[in-house]
Amino acid sequence: MTNTYLPEPGAVPEPAVAAASPQDRQIRRPAFFRSATWRAFGYHAVTLLLAPLAFTYAVTTVSLGASLLVTVVGLVIVAAMVVAARYWGTVNRGLTASLLGRSIPAPVPFVSRPGFFGFLRSGLADTAGWRAIAHMVISFVTSVTAAVLSITFLVTGLGCMTHWYWSQWLPPMQASDGSWHRGSMIAPDVFLDGFWWQLAYIGVGILLTFVLWPAINNGAAKLQALLATGLLGPTAAQLRVKDLEASRSSSVNTADARLVRIERDLHDGTQAQLVAIAMKLGDARDRLSAGEANEDLQRLLDSAHGTAKDALADLRGIARGIRPAVLNDGLDAALESLAATAPLPVELDYQLGLRPAPAVEAIAYFCAAELLNNAVKHSRGTGARISVSGEEHRLFLTVTDNGAGGADPAAGTGLAGLAERIRTVDGTLSISSPAGGPTSVTVSLPLG
Repeated sequence: MTNTYLPEPGAVPEPAVAAASPQDRQIRRPAFFRSATWRAFGYHAVTLLLAPLAFTYAVTTVSLGASLLVTVVGLVIVAAMVVAARYWGTVNRGLTASLLGRSIPAPVPFVSRPGFFGFLRSGLADTAGWRAIAHMVISFVTSVTAAVLSITFLVTGLGCMTHWYWSQWLPPMQASDGSWHRGSMIAPDVFLDGFWWQLAYIGVGILLTFVLWPAINNGAAKLQALLATGLLGPTAAQLRVKDLEASRSSSVNTADARLVRIERDLHDGTQAQLVAIAMKLGDARDRLSAGEANEDLQRLLDSAHGTAKDALADLRGIARGIRPAVLNDGLDAALESLAATAPLPVELDYQLGLRPAPAVEAIAYFCAAELLNNAVKHSRGTGARISVSGEEHRLFLTVTDNGAGGADPAAGTGLAGLAERIRTVDGTLSISSPAGGPTSVTVSLPLG
């Protein structure tokens, strides 16, 4: 189903804010002179000192666990060591953040079950502790390898570049022709002490120091950071639970704020109008009881009638903010109504065969309404398109406008709020809005 809707007469989109100009690119220094390279070198040096201690701790924990399997009391020591291994994760996450610039979130805190056997079961089943022990074992190999490679390439490169200077203190060696030489001998009567050999040494040293060493040093640091992220951070399941908890908290706060707003609207608006109606009708009743029938009474009844109509309109507006009545006829009908009343031409392409769950319909409708509102207020577009389709038990809602682009969730256009609302039903929000447009926002929601 594809329909195109034109805006109502007189509706003029508001001007958009001009897109920010791109920042000038800064010329980057060679890797050898960057502070990040030397921080990575410091990381290799520190982990080279800590890795043997961590490896010893891991081996001790595993060997104690194997030897104390038959004793319940002894296993408590192993459980405590597994939990204490979390502190290695804390230390290494701090090093990774300060020296490698890679921030790793901490895993979920350890929570012990009550009682002796509760702590035993909790400690032995602590996933974060065992993953920290696995990191101790693996990082022993990677840390030693990374440090040895980095130090070797750096020292060799610096040594080659300065060979022309320090080679004068090497012990002299005599060639078969009786001549004496100072320098390395790579073959019989071939000594690296001439001008061209020294120049070659300098060239090799420059290659090792300024090209190969930064690449190896920084590459090894990235691998170390990936290893720490994979073993010392939260698991994917823990991240998912944390994200859902944050979404639930945001949803609860949003619902509470909405209830407060509804209560305030009812108290300050509709309730006051109903009180006014009651007072006017009471006055009219008293006048009728007294036998009065004049123009003042008629005006009083007309005023009460108008106030009643205003209260009814306010109630409808409040109800529409909770859940639009047009959604009772389905999401397709609601989007048709939304497109028909938009202040710019909107093309609707609805290709969804199944009807989503009511909560999903409401979120999809409000997302489309907010995105159209953004297109009118910020993009300076002359048209928009709403596309709805379904695939693999998910609903995909895409709103595209031909405006200036540059949409930013942090710019206060409501996109951040949409993302929070979508996350409450396990949905995702993706934005494509290059400078100059077009802007395309896709909302993915579960159908059920």
